[in-house]
Amino acid sequence: MYLNVHSQYSLRYGTMSIPTLVEEAAARGITQMALTDINNSTGIMEFMRECDKTGVRPIGGIEFRRDKQLLYIGIAKNREGMRELNEFLSEHNLQKIPLPDAAPAFLNAVTIYPFQYTGDLKKNEYVGIRFDELNKLFGKDIGAVKDKLVALQPVFVLDKISYRLHEYLRGIDLNMVLTMVRPEDKCHPTDMFLPPGQMEAKFSRYAFILDNTRRLMDGCVMDYPKGRVNLNRSTFTGSKANDRELLEKLTMKGLYYRYGKQNKLALKKVKHELKVIDELDFCAYFLITHDIIRYSSSQGYYHVGRGSGANSIVAYCLKITDVDPIELNLYFERFLNAQRTSPPDFDIDYSWDEREDVQDYLFKRYDRYHAALLGTMSTFKDRSIIREIGKVMGLPKSEIDSFTDPRQEEANQKNPTFKKIMAIYGLMSDMPNQRSIHAGGVLITEEPITYYTALDLPPKGMPTVQWDMYEAEKIGFDKYDVLSQRGIGHIKMAVKLIEQNQQRKIDIHQVKVFMKDPKVNAQLKSGDTIGCFYIESPAMRQLIRKLGCENYLTLVAASSIIRPGVASSGMMGEYIKYHHAPESVKYLHPVMKEQLSETYGVMVYQEDVIKICIHFAGMDGTDADILRRGMSGKYRSKKEFDRLVERFFEEAKKLGRPDDVVAEVWRQVSSFAGYSFSKAHSASFAVESYQSLFLKTYYPREFMVAVLNNYGGFYTRSLYVHELQKSGATVHLPCVNNSDSIVNINGTDVYLGFVGIHGLNDHFIDLIPEERYANGIYSGLEDLIKRTGIGLEQAIILIRVGALRFTGKSKKELLWEVHLLMGTKVKATNEVELFAVDVKNYSLPVLVNTRLENAYHELELLGFPLSMTAFELLQTDYRGEIGANDLINHIGQLVRMVGWYVCEKTVRTKTGKLMWFGSFLDTDGNFFDTVHFPNTTKVYPFHGAGCYLIYGKVVQEFGMPGVEVIKFAKLPILTNPVID
Repeated sequence: MYLNVHSQYSLRYGTMSIPTLVEEAAARGITQMALTDINNSTGIMEFMRECDKTGVRPIGGIEFRRDKQLLYIGIAKNREGMRELNEFLSEHNLQKIPLPDAAPAFLNAVTIYPFQYTGDLKKNEYVGIRFDELNKLFGKDIGAVKDKLVALQPVFVLDKISYRLHEYLRGIDLNMVLTMVRPEDKCHPTDMFLPPGQMEAKFSRYAFILDNTRRLMDGCVMDYPKGRVNLNRSTFTGSKANDRELLEKLTMKGLYYRYGKQNKLALKKVKHELKVIDELDFCAYFLITHDIIRYSSSQGYYHVGRGSGANSIVAYCLKITDVDPIELNLYFERFLNAQRTSPPDFDIDYSWDEREDVQDYLFKRYDRYHAALLGTMSTFKDRSIIREIGKVMGLPKSEIDSFTDPRQEEANQKNPTFKKIMAIYGLMSDMPNQRSIHAGGVLITEEPITYYTALDLPPKGMPTVQWDMYEAEKIGFDKYDVLSQRGIGHIKMAVKLIEQNQQRKIDIHQVKVFMKDPKVNAQLKSGDTIGCFYIESPAMRQLIRKLGCENYLTLVAASSIIRPGVASSGMMGEYIKYHHAPESVKYLHPVMKEQLSETYGVMVYQEDVIKICIHFAGMDGTDADILRRGMSGKYRSKKEFDRLVERFFEEAKKLGRPDDVVAEVWRQVSSFAGYSFSKAHSASFAVESYQSLFLKTYYPREFMVAVLNNYGGFYTRSLYVHELQKSGATVHLPCVNNSDSIVNINGTDVYLGFVGIHGLNDHFIDLIPEERYANGIYSGLEDLIKRTGIGLEQAIILIRVGALRFTGKSKKELLWEVHLLMGTKVKATNEVELFAVDVKNYSLPVLVNTRLENAYHELELLGFPLSMTAFELLQTDYRGEIGANDLINHIGQLVRMVGWYVCEKTVRTKTGKLMWFGSFLDTDGNFFDTVHFPNTTKVYPFHGAGCYLIYGKVVQEFGMPGVEVIKFAKLPILTNPVID
């Protein structure tokens, strides 16, 4: 008889997970209840699944609140009623309209108002009364509403401890100290499941209220199919037969494009895949994905198709992916087979500024109730929540800072306040915190998606479901991943800039030509890959240099073994060792040599597991993939998994494999499969890496400008500017007569854009260049002010960054001038003058700016100095004993070096201690790397950007030198001479 139950999906309010909620209800003998989370239906489908396990009858609903105040509760009579409630909430979310005081007249849902409600009640409307409100009925004539009264016992918490957790959640939500949270902002301490029989006892004088409640609930049935049902759009053309014919037609056309007309192996694979795709009812999925590619290509958008879909030759023929599965010996079963428990997966990457248009196309083609973005749920597991708990407790900032400082971890363990925080954190950990948007998942459904969820409208402005990809999969939805990444933006813009700046058209899709280019491969081998997709991080550049990587297949392998699981297992080291000495490889069996010679007998990819299961143990592709997934913890039943393990041994024995060899092969397979990486993924990454690498090799200036304009990658903006200077470009500070909103290039001259200036208003970032292009260059400061209406504060920013240096006046002179022109008032007029008025000239003493002053201005307004290097800013002239290129000659020796900080990476050892890996540039602009072991990290920590004096031992691994840090300190810089 619980009509108003809440789970943790009543965010920062409810305290129980849905499994806990249902388990507790069943333990109390509750036979039916309604889940009514606040302004969402996130948990309804999960709730029904859990109830099916226990025999509790589930009822769906939503509690509607406005400004945190209860308006009414909607209870669904059936799935149509759930759709009505979801669409009612969705309309208000999507149109950003506040919920009304009264609910509409639902046809298949009932509305329950709180007892204070005084309006007229429609046919399907009731008034809920709590047991502590029953005294308000005393002495009143309730005949008119007797049949409309129902028992309202909200459930938010489980017990007293749970109620305390609820109070902390409310404090976090309201951003208030615990003692300031008002009673009306919290639930009642009694808002929990009552002991058996207590509900009846409390309403004993008004038994008719319980009868009304029971009657209402008995009339509700959640008539949804049980288990996972395919809820995706079932056809592309409107007919499954037509879908099948169209997919075959498009694939055959693509087959001839990719392989010509004589490739029998390709034709055989295509026919096999088409048969499986049809049998598993995925024709529409492939056609819809193909339609996405068709639309984006028609708009001139460049895409990268990756994920397990690159294992499919049909996907390759449809141009969904550019990875050739025959060339790389990829297995279709890794992507799709009759026994797969999860749907196929295409990851389609676009440039960050084109992805939303592709998504918009899908919404317009399928409408908002049949297409929606996938949601995601952030939780409280991030340790930053310790800070939030501390604020709710009213602790001072300094104390909270100490609790989140890893260096004080040991001392904190003895602090009673910290222990209390950690106890609350333990209760809160992994609870849902906020709904958000999945990185790019789109659902396209056959029936309205509002049968299963209400829709949100996050900042992206596109309808979004209220649950995540895991729930979508359990319900029966398969996502289309329309993703974005900066790397594609780099490539797209670089090609455009090359055409503008050098009048050369680049066909960036000639990847196979790039892969054979000696100059490109030499660039790869050198590790000079800053700005290039997936291969610019310090760890990846080190790996490339350790391998001497100079071809596509080695890069594909590197893209896989760099992954944390493979690297930490020791297989990275094994692969590098055998790469340099392939003759030393000892294969367990001739089949291992035959199948794994490309990777020297080391399993590098998920596909390697499938290979060994098929060719060594004689399994078929489907069972091999199921076994691989099982070893990753993704099997449906342990019984089925155990059966396949037995089959591995049985089939291997039938083929005459020696028992000891079979046992060792199985050990290697099972230990590796859990953290292996898909070769198709790695191959897709490597294709894009080669495109970036080609551009960086032959057109480094345009490429680095494109990297800057697409907001960089792994490193800070200052490093990409440094790379631009290394490429031979002359990098200029922003200038009102030469700069655009973004960085521009003309020949070898590069002007930084206005968008990189801290504090400059977006309006002027765009207006200054627009006005210049429309009406000519600015003659001076006063002309700029008149034509743009810029105010004093914004004009000062431009002066201080050097954007008016073309006037020939120093910054100090210009600052005098702007104050004389504008005083302390902001001049915001942009009126056209009838007559040109001569600019006033003032006679001022000579006012000079020093390079150091300019450098400090740039540090403040750009984030890095351009007038002076980081080394020139140092108080000392000392630059270390050796440079990065000389490290290899000092292996085993102690050295002192001075390095400009690039980045750091923090890792935990197996014992939980902190260690760091650092990257630095020497005074010549060459990279070197450092290792900081736990015995030094506490004493010699990093202190952010700047130059450091480093004392340590030179070590090497596979020919790559580095420095094991013994002592380490940030060097002081020259004092700021600017007096504000």
